[in-house]
Amino acid sequence: MSVSVIIPALNEEEWIAGAVASAAGCEVIVVDGGSSDRTARFATAAGARVLLSAPPRARQLNQGAAAASGDWLIFLHADSRLPPGAAEAVEGSGASFGGFRLQFAEPDRKLRIAARMINLRTAITREPWGDQAQFIRRSAFSGFREIPIMEDYELARRMRPARILPLAVTTSGRRFLRKGLLRTAVVNWLTIFRYHLGADPEELARAYRLF
Repeated sequence: MSVSVIIPALNEEEWIAGAVASAAGCEVIVVDGGSSDRTARFATAAGARVLLSAPPRARQLNQGAAAASGDWLIFLHADSRLPPGAAEAVEGSGASFGGFRLQFAEPDRKLRIAARMINLRTAITREPWGDQAQFIRRSAFSGFREIPIMEDYELARRMRPARILPLAVTTSGRRFLRKGLLRTAVVNWLTIFRYHLGADPEELARAYRLF
């Protein structure tokens, strides 16, 4: 298979089977970070190869990439779904690195506004984040930096400019809905700002978990 889809997961039994199913036709590797629920069982039942890993997510992603056989790697969040034709679009992109547009699964007006803002940001910066299913040619992949947060942002910065495909990944807006749209956006950008100022990623991760 020329496209491998790597899905890091932790206690995602509600979402994991759908994520695996959306990658049908690809090699699918779920890297479980120590789930206490049925994530690994459901992933196996859906047809994925399951690996066990210690966190953080960056380590899970690197472990999955090392085990993958594809010429292209797609990194998909467990609560996300690839669009039909994703693998073919990646193979035909002509890019070394890229991502997809984003839409949220929940039919909420605030989330539609958030998706438009995220897609505008990505069009300007050419830096897709992890929830946009980053993809990379294996020959260009040197690994995620194994930090407890911001590993997707760091990869996007390192690999920019990215190719943004017109297809949209569908992802859960549960965090926005639970924490609030404005509050979540402010925390995200504050985390990025502090990262650029040289803040310790361990401290950033602790602060993000408390939010």
